[in-house]
Amino acid sequence: MVDPLHQFKIIPLIRLELAGWDISFTNSSLFMVLATFAIITFFYCSVNPRRLVPNRLQIIAESLYGFISDMIRENTGKAGLSYFPYIFSLFLFILMGNMLGMLPYGFTFTSHIIVTFTLAVMVVSAITILGFVYHGFHFLRLFCPPNTPIFIIPLLVPIEIMSYLTRSVSLSIRLFANMIAGHAMLKLFGGFALALAGTVFFPVALASIAINVAITGFEFLIALLQAYIFTILTCIYLNDALNLH
Repeated sequence: MVDPLHQFKIIPLIRLELAGWDISFTNSSLFMVLATFAIITFFYCSVNPRRLVPNRLQIIAESLYGFISDMIRENTGKAGLSYFPYIFSLFLFILMGNMLGMLPYGFTFTSHIIVTFTLAVMVVSAITILGFVYHGFHFLRLFCPPNTPIFIIPLLVPIEIMSYLTRSVSLSIRLFANMIAGHAMLKLFGGFALALAGTVFFPVALASIAINVAITGFEFLIALLQAYIFTILTCIYLNDALNLH
């Protein structure tokens, strides 16, 4: 019987322990390293040496650069461009993690809530610190916009605070859930096709293969879309810290 969740199992490759803590190098760690190495290699090969007439790699690299730069400028203004390196790196890391999981025998580290939640907490924590650095305690106005009627404040402020505190949860669950659901469906329909291939239900197996092909194409789109959503929400949250309401 095919277990669609087996592909998400964390497997220690090099067992390490520090002061009682398990810090083993796992398959998830390996694919994070591979994602980072792939990003660095891609940009090194695409822009070095620079060409007067860009090749395909350079066009892709410049398009990604311009795409994220425009996203930041549109959502935060010019002030947000100071944080372009972090946001660009975040987008590429999530995108590459999603894409590596689409390879045969690949591992999708973005399908683990601990990874996505850590990325989300880093984003929200950094933005909160920036908010206080830029505005001091006036940053708390984010939870109570100007000209708010007094009788609404006792209801509005707790809701705004709760909404702010759950940003990390919503960011992480959105990415984690979409990646795990798609890959589980691929495994499930692939298992159906394999189990039914040598039986009288062979037409059903062919239908499962056709569905799997369609889901695979859709998953590539989801991989890009989820990296985009995570990044644009980061820009929107950054705008709150830089410009308040």
